[in-house]
Amino acid sequence: MTAPEQPLSRGVVTRYAIGSIGTGGFATLPGLVLVYYLTDTLGITALVAGLVVTAAKVWDVVIDPWIGERSDRALARTGTRRTWMTIGAIALPVGFLLTFAVPAGLVPAASAVWVFVAFLATATAFSLFQVPYIALPAELTGDYDARTRLLTWRVVVLTVAILLFGAGGPEIRAAFPGDERLGYLVMALVAGVVIGAGMLVATATAARGVAVPDAAPARSIRAGYAEGIAAMRRSAPFRALLTAFVLQGLATGAMLAGAQFVATWVLGNERLVTALFVALIAPAVVCAPAWERVARRVGKERGFLFAGVLFAVASASLVGMLWAPGPWVYGPVALAGAAYAGMQSLPMAMLPDVISHDARRHGDGRAGSFGGVWTAGETAGMALGATLFTIVLAVTGYVESVGAAVVAQPDAAIAGITVAFSLLPAALVLMSLVSLRRYPLRKGDIDADAVARAALR
Repeated sequence: MTAPEQPLSRGVVTRYAIGSIGTGGFATLPGLVLVYYLTDTLGITALVAGLVVTAAKVWDVVIDPWIGERSDRALARTGTRRTWMTIGAIALPVGFLLTFAVPAGLVPAASAVWVFVAFLATATAFSLFQVPYIALPAELTGDYDARTRLLTWRVVVLTVAILLFGAGGPEIRAAFPGDERLGYLVMALVAGVVIGAGMLVATATAARGVAVPDAAPARSIRAGYAEGIAAMRRSAPFRALLTAFVLQGLATGAMLAGAQFVATWVLGNERLVTALFVALIAPAVVCAPAWERVARRVGKERGFLFAGVLFAVASASLVGMLWAPGPWVYGPVALAGAAYAGMQSLPMAMLPDVISHDARRHGDGRAGSFGGVWTAGETAGMALGATLFTIVLAVTGYVESVGAAVVAQPDAAIAGITVAFSLLPAALVLMSLVSLRRYPLRKGDIDADAVARAALR
């Protein structure tokens, strides 16, 4: 499909952005509370808890490129990506509720299996929506700056969603102090409904196509996966951008998994996780439009580089909690939040540029394949970030608990939590900037692509 020439309407920008209520909610809440739910409510060891979450995400890494290719085939056959997005939006709330509905009395091993199966189904439903959702910007507009505007407002909504779910989810859970399991269940019900509703609104931005029988014959999972890998192998800009984004996903995944542990064991009050999230996300909401202005002035890739450097410096400074935990931590967290807005909006605005550049060189119709590989990488980064955090917990001797049981953590475990929340993310983001330096596309390249595509119409 060729991008429409008319400017993006406010309604399209708004509806597309609302989809990030769902994507932000699902990316945030499980990453924040699921490992903690497994270790401190269900009594599952930290390493096994990390493996449960990671194993479900590995499935997404395998299936996302196939979903992307199938989305491309559906677009060619029916003229729309909407059907799979709608199925995912409807199915996700059910799976999310089941994830936190582990029956009382199950032994930890059985509880781990329950969560794994339910979360696997939930993650699959999310991919059915997310992969075509990621592909849409390349088809909604071909303009370099319009894509930045579209993705900037998506990230504004995304960061608000992260704040609402990251702060509100634990507060709903805490409203049931006498029954942790009920608190988690109510949290999952409320969050699941809101996530699904946001996704359904965003499906309206997908084209309403006309069926073209037999335009895209069915292909195997292997063929679909191969198409996604081929897209990654032939596009050097995509490889550079994806590598940077995945490494930053590892960093944010580790910090997200660690926030509840920092609040509980380093700052001494599990309710402070809400304050940590407010400190992180409030600046991100304010600063997302500022990163759009930075991108217009110096280019998306340089803005992305500046955001990464700021995040690395801010997160590294949090290692000071080893010696002096206290309210000062909210300052560096706020700086990290300001940087996080750029680390989200700018690479997502660069992805449609990569897709349109590839379309000029190799032909249209592969946006879903790019989106599938991108979503697989994002999923892997966030999941493995949580796994890295749980490995640090296991190595440093973290003591798990069941329900409201009170335990004491060794000093090594508390130090491990601090390092995994500060120096580890900083190192990963600095590594991502090495890959970003190899990203070759600039505004002139994308403008030339748009001119060339217009000439062929």
